[in-house]
Amino acid sequence: MNQIFVPVTLGSQTFVLAHRGASRAERENTVLAFRAAGDMGADGVELDVRLTADRYLVVHHDPRLEDGRDICALQHSELPAHIPTLTEALDACAGMWVNVEIKNDEKEPDFDSSDSVAELVARALVERNENSRFLISSFRRETIDKVHEVAPELRTAWLTTVVAPNDAESIVESLVRGGHSALHPWVGLLTKELIDLCHERGIQVNTWTCDDAVRMAELAKWKVDAICTNVPDVALGVLGR
Repeated sequence: MNQIFVPVTLGSQTFVLAHRGASRAERENTVLAFRAAGDMGADGVELDVRLTADRYLVVHHDPRLEDGRDICALQHSELPAHIPTLTEALDACAGMWVNVEIKNDEKEPDFDSSDSVAELVARALVERNENSRFLISSFRRETIDKVHEVAPELRTAWLTTVVAPNDAESIVESLVRGGHSALHPWVGLLTKELIDLCHERGIQVNTWTCDDAVRMAELAKWKVDAICTNVPDVALGVLGR
């Protein structure tokens, strides 16, 4: 039985978070990938959310389809069948916690400076009455700030590529002041010192995206809270699960 993610003592366990589902085994961000992650025994799933022209929340990483059309300019009915709605995706992740990444990049065609997409996601998640299952993240700090403003009962995390050592203290303090729960740094530049600092301040560290077994073992030794990976079965093996 998979464990539903709930707040625990930081560093007490390393969770396995399936990146866009079990995306090495199935097409990423699809119902099949999410179900495969559950079958493998992953603790959680990471997925990406965007908004269609008719205001459907759908799960897709890129702002455009493979044929070049912008998702934000299309009706939901125009999307390929393999792209699930957020509701369909969450249903497929039954038994697991879910990291919902809100895509809201100013360089992409669906950028929303008002962060209304954050409000839509927050309200959709709260309506499910499963708050402990969800962790909402974004590279845009304003987006997770909006989620926290609209639904402070939901846990939120800031996604980033790098946290420079000289900036670590101020960044972690800012997350604490903002009411956020976690930091999601890129695995390539993650250090034990950053993990220790976050844990000292009550902030979880969930790193992306690691498919290397040796690095996974090191991260677990450092007591990282979750490893986001395309190969959850490999991670589970490394962790002895």
